Amino acid sequence: MSVKPRAAPASSALAPELRDAVDWLERHATQKTREGMARFGIVAPSALGVTVGDVRALGKRIGRRHELAEALWSTGIYEARLLAAFVADPGELSPKQMDAWCRDFDNWAVCDTLCFHLFDRSAHAFARVEAWSARRDEFVKRAAFALLASLALHDRRSDDAAFVACLPLIEAGASDERNFVKKAVSWALRGVGARSRALHAACLELAARLATAGTAARWVGKDALRDLTRPKVRAALAAREARRKAPTSSAAKRRPSPTTPRKKVKKKAKKAGNKTARRASSSR
Repeated sequence: MSVKPRAAPASSALAPELRDAVDWLERHATQKTREGMARFGIVAPSALGVTVGDVRALGKRIGRRHELAEALWSTGIYEARLLAAFVADPGELSPKQMDAWCRDFDNWAVCDTLCFHLFDRSAHAFARVEAWSARRDEFVKRAAFALLASLALHDRRSDDAAFVACLPLIEAGASDERNFVKKAVSWALRGVGARSRALHAACLELAARLATAGTAARWVGKDALRDLTRPKVRAALAAREARRKAPTSSAAKRRPSPTTPRKKVKKKAKKAGNKTARRASSSR
């Protein structure tokens, strides 16, 4: 299936790169992949039929090219928009651009891909969670909680307070009956609860409260309770807490002492590099 870009790229200089990327996607498209999307509830009339794995591989090959990502997004092609998530530079995203792309979301897959692989790297992420959670549009509202869930998994800088501040947003969003929204709300609640013991306790309390509320909220609460009370989740929290309390990190333990001869350090580094190369070669 061939889909022509619906809009010109931001710069004429980008036209060949944009065309090359779209041509690559078209060559890797299959009818089987396109038909299979319907089984996962992905409604995308502009889809070519390219697997996410292939899209990611192309994104890795291109690297971060923010202007190209904007041109890819402007095509309206489903896979081109997925590719934009892997090509755009999170540092160049503005709240205005995030809002504009979010308004274009028309299925859960493009929504979640952008939130999980791009938006959660932006300095504006938490502000967008708050802003989008108040919106009525189904996929914009889903984006608020998909983004929060992604932050819970990937953000290594924010403290617990940043996530505690989002719990009222989760509680308010839990009353939304729409399937794509309530599932994202549950995802966010479960994700935040898996970050630390303190957040786990706060999310368990919220989930228990939701489990006795209205229909949608009850579903969210029970779904989160089932997940947060699993032994695997508790064990992971205990392990994470133990690592935080460890007096020295494994990296510090590996650091050579000031008295270690420079030649010896270089020899060890070379040996470690050769070992890593052998492992990589054997895993292909």
